[in-house]
Amino acid sequence: MDQTEAETIALPGALAGAAEAMACPVRWRRSNRARRVSLRIDARAGEVVVTLPPRARRRAGMALLATHAAWVRERLAALAPHIPLLPGSELPLGGLRHVIRHDPEMTGVTLAAGAILVGGPEGKVGAQLAAFLKAEAQRRIRVLAAGHAALLGVAPRGIRLKDTRSRWGSCAPDGTLAFSWRLVMAPDWVLDYVVAHEVAHLKELNHSPRFWAHVERLTPHRDAAVEWLRQNGPALLRVG
Repeated sequence: MDQTEAETIALPGALAGAAEAMACPVRWRRSNRARRVSLRIDARAGEVVVTLPPRARRRAGMALLATHAAWVRERLAALAPHIPLLPGSELPLGGLRHVIRHDPEMTGVTLAAGAILVGGPEGKVGAQLAAFLKAEAQRRIRVLAAGHAALLGVAPRGIRLKDTRSRWGSCAPDGTLAFSWRLVMAPDWVLDYVVAHEVAHLKELNHSPRFWAHVERLTPHRDAAVEWLRQNGPALLRVG
């Protein structure tokens, strides 16, 4: 079982080619499956994750951080600002910006022109918004998956939503499709591509030429969507 522990360390400026030390949030992760010390940036949490094998000492992780301090600084500085699910925040839905507005006199969540209206107690705005976004993602993905599956003559065993850090979608060997609920915030044509990609795996559980031919049949957005996710996908992880 993996074990984690979070702390903030001072990343020396000299190591990063900077004048001052930087407060660096680090999550130490000890994994029985790890064979070497490694680090990555968790865009969603806005922290560095250092993974240690069972017998590795923390000083080995500190040494790796020191070696890659400039890279760590650059990647953390490049993260998009965190967007809380609170009144006044702006978040995308279908690629369009919406302002979160709280109306205690209403109930539930309602879409308006350029706004998402949330009723009830202000303290429950975040939870209501998160539930709304996931339900909307489920609704939109199911519609797209049904259309693409019909064209290929296939049917997914089920559709699940996840909150993954790297994979936007996946197809299990049993035909279950999984998607990041955060895709509901991307432009419609980006969501369309990801759904088409995973539905095509119901025909070809690989990335062979036959698979890509199915994708091309289902959506014209492959190249543009891949590029959009490369550039803008990390920002979606900063919402909520």
